[in-house]
Amino acid sequence: MTINYEYYRTFYYVARYGSFTKAAEALFANQPNITRTINKLEESLGCRLFERGHRGVTLTPEGELLFSHVSIAHEQLQLAERELSDAASLNTGTVTIGTSETALNLFLLERLREFRRLHPGMRLRILNHVTPQTVTALKQGQIDFSVVTTPVAEDSSLSITTMMKFQELLVCGSDYEELAHSKTPFTLREIERYPLVMLGRNTMTYNFYNEWYRSHGADLEIDTEAATADHVLSMVEHNLGLGFVPRQWAESSLRTGHIFEVPLAEPVPERSVILICDAARSPSVAAAAFIDFLKESKGTKKTAKRG
Repeated sequence: MTINYEYYRTFYYVARYGSFTKAAEALFANQPNITRTINKLEESLGCRLFERGHRGVTLTPEGELLFSHVSIAHEQLQLAERELSDAASLNTGTVTIGTSETALNLFLLERLREFRRLHPGMRLRILNHVTPQTVTALKQGQIDFSVVTTPVAEDSSLSITTMMKFQELLVCGSDYEELAHSKTPFTLREIERYPLVMLGRNTMTYNFYNEWYRSHGADLEIDTEAATADHVLSMVEHNLGLGFVPRQWAESSLRTGHIFEVPLAEPVPERSVILICDAARSPSVAAAAFIDFLKESKGTKKTAKRG
């Protein structure tokens, strides 16, 4: 049985107000149309829904049964309309973002703070993973979009936008300070004999440096494997070895003399923080608003520094 939804909507208001006249006013309709609609609904359902009287109308037992279901459906639809309206105005909603630690600290943190200030009713969920895990989560629909660092594997199903460029440098702690004062820059093959702190083999950062080392005839060997990019700088400061870190993170420690830059004959290639979306999936209103905000704000904020 297929019955026009407007019939049930009219029924709801007549039952709620107990009056054809008041229902017509609420629906901005005329009373004869309300009466005809209820008559058609009763005819379609094969039962009387109202008892008519001089003081209005009351529900029959069949009408009571129908109203118990229609009222729930109507109220749920009204709730959905309010929630969609709030989401469209960015008063509510949830955005789930996958990010790598380097991208979070270099680019995303300040934007998160500013977006939250503009839209305090929005909920933000931040999932911090290495780049391959973040890309997998995006493909599986577990996150709305991702903000990570290059390199990433080529994939035609992904839409990629560059947010900012950054450069890493090789640094050391006080035990290796003499390296920083060398008048001759070191080749990667000369650096091989010193212990190295780096992220593990399951990361794109490792792949990036492994390819770079190989292109210069050197072998990348990790002596101390760090769990996160932020740990690399701390471990270097504690003289566990040399490490590559973004220049923005190193500046404060370089000024205070906690670490020192090691000159290299082969400068580290530039990398990027990128925004990745699933090209086959439309984002929610909230996620789309945040994506637009990131694209508009790229390059306009100061990068976050390691505290």
